[in-house]
This record gives sequence, C-alpha cells and structure tokens, in this order.
Amino acid sequence: MHARAEPGPPLPPSLSELLAAFERHLAARRGLSPHTVRAYAGDISLMFGHAARCGVDDVADLDISLIRAWLATQYAAGHSRATIARRAAAARALTAFAHERGLLTSDPGALLGSPKARRELPEILAVDEVTAVLNATPQRSATGPAGRAAAAIELRDTAVMELLYATGIRVSELCGLDVDDIDQGRWTIRVLGKGAKERVVPYGRPAGQAVSRWRDAGRVVLARDTSGPALFLGARGRRLDPRAARRLVHARIAAVGSVPDIGPHGLRHTAATHLLEGGADLRSVQEMLGHASLATTQIYTHVSIERLASAYRQAHPRA
Repeated sequence: MHARAEPGPPLPPSLSELLAAFERHLAARRGLSPHTVRAYAGDISLMFGHAARCGVDDVADLDISLIRAWLATQYAAGHSRATIARRAAAARALTAFAHERGLLTSDPGALLGSPKARRELPEILAVDEVTAVLNATPQRSATGPAGRAAAAIELRDTAVMELLYATGIRVSELCGLDVDDIDQGRWTIRVLGKGAKERVVPYGRPAGQAVSRWRDAGRVVLARDTSGPALFLGARGRRLDPRAARRLVHARIAAVGSVPDIGPHGLRHTAATHLLEGGADLRSVQEMLGHASLATTQIYTHVSIERLASAYRQAHPRA
C-alpha cells in the first residue's frame, strides 16, 4: 500500500503548501516518473505528519534531529532498508528544495545519512522458458466484432511481449511509444525514459514482425478518434495503460504454467542478462536499458556469475 494512504490529521498550512509546491517541483522540473513523484510526496507527507505531532508547524523549524527521529520511527515500524533509504532520499530532496526557496536557512538534509538498500539478484528466465512464454497464445472462440477485437488484442499482446524482451524497456516506456517511434528501416525504437531522457534501442526481427502485424492488422481494429499517435492501444482505443500492460504480461507467463511469474520487470532483467551472457559489453547494455549509472547495470553481471556457478556445481564432476 502506498505510504500516502496511511491515515493522519490534516497538515498545518505551512507544511501542506510546501508539500504541494515540492510535488509540482518534482513533476515539472526534475522530470521524475509519476510513480516516483507519488512515492516521494507520500514519504514527505508522512514526515510532515510526524513533525506536526511533535509540535512543528512551520517549515523553518525542520531540522536534522526531527528528520532522524522520523526515520527511527520508520525503522521501528519494521520498514525495509530499501523503503527507509528512499524516504531518506525524499527528505534530502525536500530540504534542498526548501533551502533553495529560502524557507530554510541551512539544509539539514545534507547531514543525513541513510542505509544502503540490499540489492537482491533479480529472478530471470532461461532462454527456453522465454521462448515458451513468447510462443504461448490464448485460445479464442468469439466470432464477429468480438472475435476481431479479441484477435487484435492477441496481436497486441504478442507484440508487447516480444518488444519488452527484445529491448529491455520499462512498461511505462513501452506504453509511451507512438507509432512514429518505430524505425523499421533501422530496426530501432525511440524511447523516452526516466528524467525525460531520450534514447534509441535496437530490436530484432521477431519483435519487428510482431509489431508490424499489430500495427497493420490489429491496431486498426481498436483505433478510435481519441487514439492519437499511441502505438499500443487498450480495448477501448485509448493508449495502453501500464497496469493493463503488466496484467497481460502476467497472463502470458501464467499461460505457460511451468514458468515462474517474473512479471514485466523480470523480462527486463532477463533481456539484460541474456545480452551479457551472449557477449554484449556492460556499457552497451547500460545505454540500452537507460541506466544513469553503470553500477545499476552491474547487477546483471552478478546474475550471470551466479548462473555460471550454479551450472558448474550441477555439471562438473568435481564441483
């Protein structure tokens, strides 16, 4: 459940106004995704709620001791290291913002440390498991207009699965694609990633064929006057919603039965790992995934090493 959903009394006007301004700043100036903006705003709402309970109703009275005390309550409540690290990052972003606006004489967040979140190795699929998932198609029995719509959605879902695995892009990036973002001549797509950063990502022939079939024979069935330039459409003709895209990925994986349900982000992890195992260099994979830091991409080398070690233990007679 999102942090902002936790109940609490109304915030003092000073803190409420700062929260609203901070949320606008995150969305408009830092180019963060809507999900990150909601998470940060929810974290700061919780921090301000703690401040209000401590008798602080003015922005100028926020200090490092109050922020540390709030984070201590989060730790005592049993929140994970990753959650506490994110909430500390949100607090630092908030105090920096308030300091820049002259609401704080100094920036207490600059003194704040936070625990490093443990990085779990992502679960991925083997090549044969991915092949089984990509080849799985649901049975359809409807005829007439309903049958045509069902066939169109099947073409769309196949194109979504192929493109996610071929490119390793995020679901939000896939749903943001427009028809003109596909360059069939160069076998690339233009992606708008985190921080409104644009990158060009290659894709292979199976994905290209699946996207072409969807665009030429499926999209025209679902398209409406309100569809605009969106490449992938929902059943009502609007741009495909990321939640619907995630559901279709889970459904396609579940159709295989014997494959673990890694979800859409697991397909991204799988694509990156298979690229590295196939000989791609780390810097190229970083560019393809849109990672700001090479350190983020390096986790996939650990996945490859773990898989290699596992295979060695199973196969080598003196392992």
